[in-house]
Amino acid sequence: MSDRSSTSERHLVIGAGPIGLAMGAALKRRGIPFDIVDVGSGVGGNWLHGVYRSAHIVSSRKATEYADYPMPEYFPDFPSADQMLAYLTAFAEDRGLLPHCEFNKKVSSVVSEDASHWTVTFADGETRTYKGVVVCNGHHWDKRYPELRGTFTGEILHSKDYRDVSQVEGKRVLVIGGGNSGVDMACDAGRFGKSCDISLKSGYWYLPKTFLGRPLTDVPIWGLPIFMQRAILRTIVKLSIGDYRRYGLQRPNHKLFDRHPAFGTDLLGAIRLGRVKPHPAIDHVDGKTVTFVDGSTGTYDLIIAATGFYTSFPFLPDGLIKVKDNVVQVYGGAFPAGIRGLYIVGWAQARNGFGRLITPLSDLYARLIAMQDELEFPIGTLMEQSFTQRLPTTHLVDPEKTRREIRLAHWVLPLLKLRDRRMARKEAFAAEKGRIPVRA
Repeated sequence: MSDRSSTSERHLVIGAGPIGLAMGAALKRRGIPFDIVDVGSGVGGNWLHGVYRSAHIVSSRKATEYADYPMPEYFPDFPSADQMLAYLTAFAEDRGLLPHCEFNKKVSSVVSEDASHWTVTFADGETRTYKGVVVCNGHHWDKRYPELRGTFTGEILHSKDYRDVSQVEGKRVLVIGGGNSGVDMACDAGRFGKSCDISLKSGYWYLPKTFLGRPLTDVPIWGLPIFMQRAILRTIVKLSIGDYRRYGLQRPNHKLFDRHPAFGTDLLGAIRLGRVKPHPAIDHVDGKTVTFVDGSTGTYDLIIAATGFYTSFPFLPDGLIKVKDNVVQVYGGAFPAGIRGLYIVGWAQARNGFGRLITPLSDLYARLIAMQDELEFPIGTLMEQSFTQRLPTTHLVDPEKTRREIRLAHWVLPLLKLRDRRMARKEAFAAEKGRIPVRA
């Protein structure tokens, strides 16, 4: 355990999942003092306490591993939850992060103390002062439930709370949502439950996990322009899967990557085997009877809500960080305008695995955090004033495109210092003239 007698010159990393660990390693490389806290009992984040133990990653081992810390060669192409947890634990040990970590430590509030410090209060009543806070609390914990018209008298279980097949054995199950988790749970219920239906509000893009004997995320198409990626993947779907309507599913009404696609064809196989029956959206419920928008009905003992999560930061003051349609309104992926020393990292999702992206990105962020001491204005404010920076409109990022932008960013970082000096001079001039200052 690192010395906690004084934290006022440290940064606090909230979360010891894959992103929090990567940020801790990057801060350590840059010589930036830090602590890591996590509400769980150890490192791993969602892989420790948030997934069913039969889960496997949907992006490949090579697409998921840290760029500077490869997974063991004996791991399969798609490691299990337990293997992911072992990998992240080994990374934390190898990088010397465990002495910086404190577990079973929940953050209750993070409030700006002054222009350069933050007051952090924990659930156990302890209060500390930190120089900065790096928020890596993940995006798979604040459960979103479906809004059902009527009253369902059976059991409703969020996918976050699903652990094993004992929860579906002998039950008539309805799964709402067709993402990766929903597919896994529908397949489990189709095999071990009394029956299983799945309700999809709209069509999904289902992509095969492998193509020509290779994991799809390892096929060398991901550095191509987005329109070419879409064209190639549509062709792969046409050749290997065919028209989704042949499986009783709806055609997607959106372009690939406008929403997160689902990797794997297990659901399609379960439908062909008669284990899972697809339905459209729900119209209303009455007792244990569910009526769908096409007029069909079903009777269920259990509804599994695989309906995703909200992106939220309950320990931050209301309105401090704006979230629009689950997209966090920060510049450069992490930096809110007008706020010094607060960094929101890991809220976005890489389209084909975080591994190729998070190592170089965390190093860039650590460099920017170190640079903040040399700047008059918050980094997010400086980015806001740049014509090249825009607020994000989606939570999905293109890893290869972002990697190119990261390499370029290292070269243009000196321009931030130049912009900072210009804005400081402008503020000083405005102050002399009695105008309103531009400082955020």
